[in-house]
Amino acid sequence: MAEPWPLEPVLVLGAGPVGQTTALLLARHGVPSIVLDRRPARDLAGSKAICQQRDVLDIWEAVGAGRRIADEGVTWTTARTFHGETELFSYTFAEPGTPEFPPFVNLSQSRTEEILDERIAAEPLVDLRWGHEVTGIDQDTTGVTVTAGDRSLRGSYLVVCTGARSDELRRLLGVRFDGESFDDRFLICDIRADLPGWATERRFYFDPAWNPGRQVLIHPCPGSTYRIDWQVPAGYDLDAEVASGALDARIRRIIGDREYEIVWKSVYRFHSRVADRMRCGRVLLAGDAAHLVSPFGARGLNSGVGDAENAAWKIAYAGRGWAPEELLESYHDERHAAARENIAVTTATMDFLVPPDKARARQRSAVLARAAVDPEARAAVDSGRLAEPFWYVDSPLTTPDPARPFGGRPPRGEVPPAGPGVLLPDAPVVVPGIGPTRARAIARDGFLLLSTIEVVAPGRARVLRLAEIDPDGALTTALGAKPGEVWVVRPDAHVAAVLTEPSPAEIEAALARAAGRYSGPVFRTEAV
Repeated sequence: MAEPWPLEPVLVLGAGPVGQTTALLLARHGVPSIVLDRRPARDLAGSKAICQQRDVLDIWEAVGAGRRIADEGVTWTTARTFHGETELFSYTFAEPGTPEFPPFVNLSQSRTEEILDERIAAEPLVDLRWGHEVTGIDQDTTGVTVTAGDRSLRGSYLVVCTGARSDELRRLLGVRFDGESFDDRFLICDIRADLPGWATERRFYFDPAWNPGRQVLIHPCPGSTYRIDWQVPAGYDLDAEVASGALDARIRRIIGDREYEIVWKSVYRFHSRVADRMRCGRVLLAGDAAHLVSPFGARGLNSGVGDAENAAWKIAYAGRGWAPEELLESYHDERHAAARENIAVTTATMDFLVPPDKARARQRSAVLARAAVDPEARAAVDSGRLAEPFWYVDSPLTTPDPARPFGGRPPRGEVPPAGPGVLLPDAPVVVPGIGPTRARAIARDGFLLLSTIEVVAPGRARVLRLAEIDPDGALTTALGAKPGEVWVVRPDAHVAAVLTEPSPAEIEAALARAAGRYSGPVFRTEAV
């Protein structure tokens, strides 16, 4: 077991999925937290963020929620893209190793929040408090004090997960939120209907007859419910369309003369913005409070959960003195780079969906026309590159391996080969003293050395021989592990280093670097 937390609880602002995940992951590391939300209670309206990526389900499984979310959600493995009524292409997703979860499941954000709330209710280290709107933040070298009405609360660290409407909190922290907002609006309708053959596919339509000149995205959800997103012009009036019957006609152009029920509807505007700083002393910004991206590709919530995991283990290690406070600066380094990657990917998508000038509009029309008959043109069709983990190949915590250079962003639907900075492939393993489990489950217990040779663990890092835990060879194959290699894995299951015939000093140096101490003796590790 981990040593008792030596500091005040960590404060988490916002009880959405990113704040919930942050608190639950802190608890998994033995760190108490107080979660504050300005709302009087949970708001369960609408589907909101529905598309949960495989590696995010893995993170949620670490706190006991991933399997349940996956089982309740709709599984889909194929993404189809159409121009008008002509299908341009479809693709399925690569599966390195033998993953525990499908590539994506669709479940409403509201239901995901309910499941995470149940985990929080069962976790004594998480104190969730509603009706606390924070209006002041002060910090010093030992902690953070927040003001909520006439109350003040003191914490050791603060993680801000308050969503898109966080302008005032960012102002208090002196953080800019640079970027742009797009003029076109998007109409969402969650409808319940019987649509045979549509229940396991994500469908994207360029310029369909039922939304000429614009796009439509359709996602299946549980309970014969479908989420439909229409691109609509600036100034679109939902109330007027409901009153005139035009919304009913819009829906029937897609589903035909079937009975249906509107479960939820909304109109929203896309933004592409990122905070200039995601770490301000003992305060970390996460999720939509730190970055906003268009939802084509489902990179919003999925990236926010990645923020939560990165923040939680680093706070746990820095707070206990297992790593220096400077480790927290790598939170900004890594997650700001992830946010910029998401901005680049989603902005390119938006520029294709909503060309910013006539020249690019003509170019898009030409690409879509060629893609119907020319397979090589299909690579230029951008309907949204779906969410994937960020690869920390350029992180200051990552030790490069010249024998395993990063080849850049792989084709959509694929993942890069395992190596430094890349998320550990998952596979079943059998661990002495534990029994059957999975590679990522043991990786998230603390720093881990996966070795093909005899290694003496420095400090209290866990060492596991691949030959002993991987009798079927699935993990070894997924890694591409070679004789003489030692794989150093971080507490968030990302590979920090791949070392060949390393000396004890080289192992210590890679571990020290992975914990933010780039020179000197290895920090003390702990499986928690």
